[in-house]
This record gives sequence, structure tokens and C-alpha cells, in this order.
Amino acid sequence: MEIKPIVQRLYSLDALRGFDMFWIIGGEEIFHRMAEITKSPFWQGISGQLQHPDWHGFAAYDLIFPLFLFLAGVATPYSIGRKLEQGNDRSSLLVRVIKRGLILVLLGVIYNNGLELHALNEIRFGSVLGRIGLAYMFANIIYLYSNQRMQIIWFIGLLLGYWALLAFGSAPGFAAGDLSMEGNMVSYLDRMIMPGKLYLGIHDPEGFVSTIPAISTALLGIYIGNLLKNTLFENKRKTVLLMVVIGSGLLILAQIWNLYLPINKNLWTSSFVLQCGGISVLLMALFYLIIDVLGYRQWAFFFKVIGMNSILIYMSGQFIDWEYTTNGFFRWFGQLIGDPWNAVAMAFLIIAVKWVFLYFLYKKKVFLRV
Repeated sequence: MEIKPIVQRLYSLDALRGFDMFWIIGGEEIFHRMAEITKSPFWQGISGQLQHPDWHGFAAYDLIFPLFLFLAGVATPYSIGRKLEQGNDRSSLLVRVIKRGLILVLLGVIYNNGLELHALNEIRFGSVLGRIGLAYMFANIIYLYSNQRMQIIWFIGLLLGYWALLAFGSAPGFAAGDLSMEGNMVSYLDRMIMPGKLYLGIHDPEGFVSTIPAISTALLGIYIGNLLKNTLFENKRKTVLLMVVIGSGLLILAQIWNLYLPINKNLWTSSFVLQCGGISVLLMALFYLIIDVLGYRQWAFFFKVIGMNSILIYMSGQFIDWEYTTNGFFRWFGQLIGDPWNAVAMAFLIIAVKWVFLYFLYKKKVFLRV
């Protein structure tokens, strides 16, 4: 009898994606409000980790974006990979991948600028969804037309090439290897080639050139997705151990590379890719162990509901005033609690209102698929 790998949809993948999105839909506000009210070093420490560093450095909040991109890569062997196994033509899948990537770029432009008409120089083209779309697209093209060994070579090559660009290049008038916001080569190239406006004028954290290493983030996700998809039932625990080894190794390499190329989300430096990649792999291993290996799923349903409609809830803020909606239903509750704790209560309630909305869509099987 042939023993086949476990190939069903990963509950842990949707749960971890939902956990990631939880912080975007308002989870961080709970801790910011707690820090403001209590002035406690404990809550202020957590609140500080939920804010991005100005330039070099790393905080937990920096992980949210690359973790989502990593998880998009993990899903690839279960979506595109399964289509290949079913005999779908690569060219048709290529069209599908490019279409999805460009739709995400368009949604990112809408997220930044709304549906109003703007002059070209007033439009910001760089976006979170745009980077996810482009990095996903290029990583999936590599996946479609290369074997795993070549995918690893691409992963390493993109990181080394990007490091060389930062280490040996610079904006005119700056020394080679300058990593200031104005002087680094990546921001300079974005100023030269990107249409519209940049988020910070001289720099855009979702610029075009810094999407290059983000492809490696997606490729790492694809590698882990392949590992999980091809895991035999009796080898699940060994896969978890291997993921722990991989994640820990990436974190060690990130700290070493940080000595020469600082971890920097704004530039999506190669050391940043390894740092976030290591943590992402460890989180995937943890969720996979608890949910898909040990079978403890009920606690994760809250996150799964969010993760199944992640793009929809991300975009919803541009079309739904969630604070207004929550106040319409629960302002009385905040008034009952009174200052200052009503701020914490309302932060919880905004998340609850969004979750109920997502749960309704989940029960109706309405999902935004790009």
C-alpha cells in the first residue's frame, strides 16, 4: 500500500495568517491604550514592540508584513503546486500568477489613494499589497520554472545581490555603502524610477527596488510549504524539528549579518529577510505542531476566521468606518465604563465587531479570492 503525503489545507496556515492579521485589525491598539493608562514599564515595553523603529533596528511589529508574505509562499505548493500535479499547463498558471500579482498591486494603489482621481505626481504607487503582489508573482514564476535546488540558489542569490547593491552603491555625493535614508542606493534608485510620490518624500518603505529581497521572503515560504506538503503522516514531528533547526539557523545568520548590514525593515535588508524568515519559520512550526500535529484546533478558530478573509478585512478600512460603526452599537458601553478604561474596552469592541463581520462571511462561505 502506498503511503501518500498529507496534502489537505493546513488549518495552521490559516490560523497563523489570522494571528498575523489580528494585530493589523486593531490588536496593537489594546496594548497602546494599556501603556497610556497604566504607565507601567511592562505595558509600555509591549507597546514599544508594536511600533516600527525609525530606521535601523527591529521590533516585533516589523514581523507582521514579512510574515504575511512568507505565508503566501507557504500556500503556493498547496495551490499552484497542486494545479501542476493535476496536469495544468504552466503557461496558464503563469497567467494566473501574473494576474493575481497585478490585481494586488492595483488594490494597493486603491488602498493608498482611494477611488478618487489624482494627478500622477500625487499618487503613491508603493504599497504593502503591491509588494506582496510583486514578490508573490516573481517567487511563483521561479517556482513554476525551476526545481527546489534552483529556488534555493535564487533565494541566496537575491540576498547577496541586494547586499552588494547596498554595500557598494550609494546616491550621488555619498560614500559607497552609505545606509542613510537619503544616501543609500536603493532609495536613490526608487527616486529615479518610481512614478508618483514616495511615502517619505526621499524614500518609500514599499519601494520598487527593495521588493527584490522580498522575493526571497516568499521563496522561503515556498520551501517550507513544500516541506509541509510532502510530509508523511508519521514524520510530522520530524518536520517540526527540522523547521526549528532551519528557523534557529536563519536567526543566527541574521545576527551575524546584522554586524555588517543592519536589520532594517525600511530597506528590507538581507539581514532583515533572515531575521523575519527565522521567526516566521519558528512560528509556523509552533502553530503546525499545536494544531496539525497535536490536534488542538478549537482555540485557533478565532484566528482562522480572520485568516480566511485577510485581504478583505485589510481593504475594508478604506470603505467602512469601523470606529463609527462600533460607536453606533457600543458607545453606551464605553460610557458605562468611563475614562480612562473605556479606551481599552472600545479597542476590544472594534476587533469584536470586525470579527463578527468576518464570521458572518465565513458562515456564508464568502471569501475574497484574488
